[in-house]
Amino acid sequence: MKIELTTEQLEQQEVFRVFVDKEVVPCADQFDKEERLPSELIGKIAENGFLAATIPESNGGKGMDMVTHGLLCEEFGSGSASVLSLFTVHGMLAQAILQWGSPEQRSHLLPQLASGKKIGAFGLTEPDIGSDAKSVQTTAKLDDASYVLNGTKKWISCGQIADIFLIIAQCEGKPTAFLVEKDCPGLTIKPITGLLGFKAAMLAELSIEECSIPQENLVGRIGFGFSHVAGTALDYGRYCVAAGSVGLARACLEACLSYTSERQQFGSLLKGHQLIQQMLTNMIAGIQAARLLYFQAGYLKDTLDPESITASAIAKYFASTMAVKAASDAVQIHGANGCSDEYPVQRYYRDAKIMEIIEGSNQMQQIMISKYIGISARKKGRK
Repeated sequence: MKIELTTEQLEQQEVFRVFVDKEVVPCADQFDKEERLPSELIGKIAENGFLAATIPESNGGKGMDMVTHGLLCEEFGSGSASVLSLFTVHGMLAQAILQWGSPEQRSHLLPQLASGKKIGAFGLTEPDIGSDAKSVQTTAKLDDASYVLNGTKKWISCGQIADIFLIIAQCEGKPTAFLVEKDCPGLTIKPITGLLGFKAAMLAELSIEECSIPQENLVGRIGFGFSHVAGTALDYGRYCVAAGSVGLARACLEACLSYTSERQQFGSLLKGHQLIQQMLTNMIAGIQAARLLYFQAGYLKDTLDPESITASAIAKYFASTMAVKAASDAVQIHGANGCSDEYPVQRYYRDAKIMEIIEGSNQMQQIMISKYIGISARKKGRK
């Protein structure tokens, strides 16, 4: 079977690439050092409609198919993983509202998210709760016509700049999703700095103390918070990470092709040494394979195939693992230069490691994938 992008998808890919090469790549290391994303860049991203990618046209969005959106994430992943994180968490909130929000939430919030008037973020992880996300300790209690939330969220990507958060809390003892605005009394946002990677992703810790929100800020139903609302958001996030990991690995390859074509050792260019060729070949093969996996996951999402969730998990697991290996080899090929901030491969290496952790660690992906294999085998009558 031949897998081929459409003319429109190729044209969109070029638009994404031109923007990233002009607006992101030249400044990505500076973003990393300053640990921030300039508001000017976010404004340009919004003006170009990139934040509106998967939001339906009826809600002010672009209505992109998921394969095209994967191309968008790949290009931005090649430029800066921190910028990619903006697309990831913003889109996670939008998808959760699109799938589980009330008609009023969709009509009011989706156009604002599409235009970039509001930036969204996802609040699931807590100081003591990571992979066991359904056991969050943040609580929500109905008081007259309002819900009162208490708890702490940590490692919230773009938390410093987000206008609205999707918060998962225990309500009546069940994980439940709520929308919390940044100016809600009782919500304190504390910047997190000094991270290994994703340094410009502007992470934050959210302290939620007696935070009262309208009853209509409930998303879905009580008890739907993890299995349905967060599940939709995380599935979308894994797809973004998979495609972004391909972009990051591609950046590693391109850096190495340039470096090995200029650097000489033992009287010949590095690219002429067999062990260097081996590492470059592994990068090329890994990138090709990971790209096909996210293409498949995107196609399954576009066709509403229920197996798309597992496909995204497989793509995220393979692509992020591959990106770490590609980045590690890129640093090795660059030698001491690869450990210097004068070369971007050290940033790629740090960012790649984060790809293995976010939106569900790769160990959690392995558990999810293995469970699917067992269920699939039983359905087919295998023991």
